[in-house]
Amino acid sequence: MACERVPVVVYDQEPSSIIAYALSSGDYQVKLREVQTFLWGTPKDGAFGSSTSSKGGKQTDMNISMESMRETDEPDGVSMLAGTAAVPEGGEKSKTGKQLSNIHIELQFSDANAKFYCRVYFAEQFRKLRKLIFPDGEEMFIRSLGRCKPWEARGGKSGSAFCKTDDDRFIMKQMSSMEADSFEKFGPQYFGYMTKASTEKNPTALAKILGVFRIGFRNTQTNSTLKQDLLVMENLFYNRKIVQKFDLKGSMRNRLVNTAGKQAEEELVLLDENLLKSSVDSPLYLRPHSKSVLKTAITNDSMFLSTNLVMDYSLLVGLDEVTKELVVGIIDYIRTFTWDKKLEMVIKGSGILGGQGKMPTVVSPQLYRNRFLEAMERYFLHVADQWNGLGRDFPVAKDQMSEDQDMDVTQPASKR
Repeated sequence: MACERVPVVVYDQEPSSIIAYALSSGDYQVKLREVQTFLWGTPKDGAFGSSTSSKGGKQTDMNISMESMRETDEPDGVSMLAGTAAVPEGGEKSKTGKQLSNIHIELQFSDANAKFYCRVYFAEQFRKLRKLIFPDGEEMFIRSLGRCKPWEARGGKSGSAFCKTDDDRFIMKQMSSMEADSFEKFGPQYFGYMTKASTEKNPTALAKILGVFRIGFRNTQTNSTLKQDLLVMENLFYNRKIVQKFDLKGSMRNRLVNTAGKQAEEELVLLDENLLKSSVDSPLYLRPHSKSVLKTAITNDSMFLSTNLVMDYSLLVGLDEVTKELVVGIIDYIRTFTWDKKLEMVIKGSGILGGQGKMPTVVSPQLYRNRFLEAMERYFLHVADQWNGLGRDFPVAKDQMSEDQDMDVTQPASKR
């Protein structure tokens, strides 16, 4: 299988390189156009650009940016992402009358020593979403995934394996099979929500998921094998000087990281109880407009997640030493409220495992949302600015005054 868009070297210890090679291959482009034909009835030229050409024996890349595509060539982004993603596997016919098993793409490639496999979940939906929210384009996305390294998020409790691209731009998180199954059901709603938030400029704190993949390889010489489901998401702290990080769930049960003897505390991911202890001396103050935007974002996001029975998400918070900004994003939001979570809620709530008197960490999605919002209101305090009190001496209608009492000046969500 030829690697046509971006030259990629595959390393069996770097899972992102398998993804990068697959996305850059000619076979992927062909299958992507088949999916587009199924969705739209006609393939769209320029979805990936032209393949490479050879001149004088040297390969030359045709760097056609995805942003050069005319929007009139494609249907509305919201309807495309939200609607067609719900096509069931099997039993459906494309516009051409041919059967198409699903809208994921499966690829296999090999060399003399190893065989590789990559399944691209929601290939066209993620391509559209990346085009909308990742301004550097598809080619830069592939180049970033070309190299990665293991990464340990110290202080977190998920137990998942992580990798980070060498340019620090993206993070790969290993998904359990249950999480992968959950995302297949949750994906269509995610695409619709994120697209609507982007096109309508609604504030959202959801950390952006830019791809979900299943990869595997077998080295015929060493007999080593690998099979993983991976989620590729933005690194919220890319190009930032973060000196303190918190993973906040709104729970007080086992939410304390022991920092004693830790020399590189800035590398730790601290938890809720750590934040409350540090807030005694160093509270997290926000200007009123910033808190208003943050509150709107997490209120809307948590409502969306609760409606889709998603729970166990966290608000990741980092303090940028240079800009003196709080960088925030909701992470780990793909796990739905399944029977095992219900059982865990009952056991923890009964006190069998200790912690009597405390609300269990696992609750229903609606209760989780309520607890999450109440905690974030307590964690982030607003400090008065020069605009506070202005306009109070001006006469206004009573009904207008009641509407204005809780209003704050807002700025784009990127300025928190």
